[in-house]
Amino acid sequence: MTENDLRRLLARVKEGTLSRRGFVKRMAAVGFTAPMATQLLAITGAAPAAAQSVPEYKPTRRGGGGALKILYWQAATLLNPHFAVGTTNQEASRVFYEPLAGWAADGTLYPILAAEIPSVENRGLAEDGRSVTWKLKRGVKWHDGQDFSADDVVFNWEYARNPAVAGVSIGSYRDVNVVKVDDYTVRVEFQKPTPFWADAFVASRGLIIPKHLFKDYAGSNARDAPTNLRPVGTGAYRYVSFAPGDMLRAELNPNYHRENRPYFDTLEIKGGGDAVSAARAVLQTGDFDYAWNLAVEDEILKRLEAAGRGKVNIVEGGGIEFIQLNATDPNQEVDGERASIRTEHPAFRDPAVRQAMSYLVDRNALEQFIYGRGGPATANFLNNPPRFRSTNMRWEFSIQKANEVLDAAGWARGRDGIRAKNGTRLKFVFQTSVNAPRQRTQAIVKQAAQRAGIDIELKSVTASVFFSADVANPDTYTKFFADMQMYTTTMPQADPQLFMNQYVSWEISSKANNWQGRNIVRWRNEEYDRVYREAEGELDPVKRAALFIRMNDLIVGSNHVIPLVKRPTVSGSLNNLRHILSGWDNTHWLLSDWYRET
Repeated sequence: MTENDLRRLLARVKEGTLSRRGFVKRMAAVGFTAPMATQLLAITGAAPAAAQSVPEYKPTRRGGGGALKILYWQAATLLNPHFAVGTTNQEASRVFYEPLAGWAADGTLYPILAAEIPSVENRGLAEDGRSVTWKLKRGVKWHDGQDFSADDVVFNWEYARNPAVAGVSIGSYRDVNVVKVDDYTVRVEFQKPTPFWADAFVASRGLIIPKHLFKDYAGSNARDAPTNLRPVGTGAYRYVSFAPGDMLRAELNPNYHRENRPYFDTLEIKGGGDAVSAARAVLQTGDFDYAWNLAVEDEILKRLEAAGRGKVNIVEGGGIEFIQLNATDPNQEVDGERASIRTEHPAFRDPAVRQAMSYLVDRNALEQFIYGRGGPATANFLNNPPRFRSTNMRWEFSIQKANEVLDAAGWARGRDGIRAKNGTRLKFVFQTSVNAPRQRTQAIVKQAAQRAGIDIELKSVTASVFFSADVANPDTYTKFFADMQMYTTTMPQADPQLFMNQYVSWEISSKANNWQGRNIVRWRNEEYDRVYREAEGELDPVKRAALFIRMNDLIVGSNHVIPLVKRPTVSGSLNNLRHILSGWDNTHWLLSDWYRET
């Protein structure tokens, strides 16, 4: 299908001569899945995003469901979404705080604090792509009884965009202007035509905190707010207690703004332990209702499922397990800062070393012997939605080619077998979180590297430390004070714009931004920055997809990032638990609709 063909089809949908169903069928014929075709209609304004995209909720009254017990083997450490480094902190914050809209499993937007999803038809989306107007749901109250209004939405914009706050959400708010139209309407204005308008106030970056409790902590003192650990939100459950790194307790919100919700009377989220124990606690013993992120060898999961108590849920999304090769020198300090952007990594600045490291990763073994259903091998960093997936990247495991590349680049073996050049030895620290599949992956890479004259020291950091927002701890993944590191990054929206800003130069993680910048590998590329800026304003969906494919090819082609396996959301639940999961949003994105079928 050519670009002009697509434009004609979209025009026919707009004028009413082609139905939405007919468009989806036409796009399926050229490789687009039905959810992605539907999302294409929404983001181009050809048709409104569907709001009927979640399963039917059956309970007929609020409460009465007893306790819901959830197990997270990585524990949350804070409850302010604007400081939520790592998925577990985002998930914990999502229990109490809500956005205007979330992403359903089919890639469409679902209204939560919004009265409706903006579209061209309801005049919420400006046809020139320069603004989006949100109508807010009326009658919503904060857990302390105060009214939710447009003032809270505007305050969150002011709070998040303030550099003194140093929040992880700053990238979603600093380049937009938010105007209060009336008490229940806000307009988000963009500096240029913006195809991805569903960023500010949407999903994990859109969780809204109350102005009346945070207004006195909206600057450099933001980390001192008592409500950072005692949240007062609008969600279906309200705060009871929180022990960082251990247990979060909540109870039913009797004034929740959605009828007959929530079903459960109390909620417990237990943190800590390991993924295998979490899987066993649900699938085998039934001690918990739900276990998050089962990063466990698939063979173990299949054995546990055989007990018949629970099931494994695999939800496709954009998550990716990958290795980063540090672009900076983690062993050198500049003005008291390690891994400063003013340094270069002594070995990884050589493209030959990075290429060799890519050859030394056996992705097929990772899929076949470790991840199985939960980790198909991939050569791309950006894998979904399908229209953004590159066909240009390839992966190859070859110890021979790694040796040939290093030989040609002048990295010679010493007496101890370790290669060196100009006084720099190929000896690296490779860190990741404590998790059995990751330790097995580290071992596979280390073994192959040894055969190529590269010595790798393996470092495993407790997950609650590795993924924490502790600015004093040197072992957090955002500091990246190692040569190599590995983890999964998630894609909490059915659009790659926020996902791919992990490699723009203005998002580099550093001491100046409390290591909250999203570019953790600290890679810089002028072409990448230019293409990203172009994609931010490209309204043509075909051209925009091509720009993101180019970005993927640039970062993967640099070998500073080595994709390993795709990471669909893998979780475990009891057979009678009815949950609503989405690969494009947090696990708790619609926690209000979870119930137990009796």
